[in-house]
Amino acid sequence: MKKKTSTSEYLAFLSAKYEVDPDEFFNAFNLAGERKKSTCGELSIERRGETHDTVMFMILANSKVVAQFSITKEFLLEKGHPIRDYMQTDSICRYLAKKARRSLDFAIGDLQSGMTRIHLKARVLEISKTNVVCTRYGNSASVANALIADETGTIKLCLWNEQIRCISVGDDIQIQNARTSTFKGQRQLNIGRTGSVSNISNITEPSCEEKAIIVSESNRPRGALEG
Repeated sequence: MKKKTSTSEYLAFLSAKYEVDPDEFFNAFNLAGERKKSTCGELSIERRGETHDTVMFMILANSKVVAQFSITKEFLLEKGHPIRDYMQTDSICRYLAKKARRSLDFAIGDLQSGMTRIHLKARVLEISKTNVVCTRYGNSASVANALIADETGTIKLCLWNEQIRCISVGDDIQIQNARTSTFKGQRQLNIGRTGSVSNISNITEPSCEEKAIIVSESNRPRGALEG
């Protein structure tokens, strides 16, 4: 008999399929439970009704219904990372590997505003001065714009925090899971939490995550105890 898929496993699959952060996805259900509707990435979540023990939700992507099911109120009250904890299961990893094999690199000249799941290679031509801004979550973040190019054209790439330190002018970079938008009449690429930018000029170049660790360690107070 086939094992029944748990709520966490099913939501982890949806998180992977629609490339939304699993923690934000979980929080969106709680928000929809309180306010009847919420959004997470390209997904819209609506509360359709409830019983004593469960809440019925409907999920839409670009106004199209992709799922409708009940979630127990006990699950919505869980602490920790009830969806993220299932992102490394064999079934999700196999799905992501298959999805990656289907992905193709885009050319900058073909990009249009509103496109998602963009993968491309480009060279960094310029990087603007870094500014510190206040995000909608109330915390501060560093932001800069890079001008990148391939043989078909140029586009601005919005960089945040550690991403800024990952690349330099003249680097060849690989961008994964980006999306395009229009800002002040110009196209730009944005990298969300499910996306990444990496330096491919030198295969021995540390990844963004490794550089973030290096930066963190370099800022550690002298004499601090190791965790």
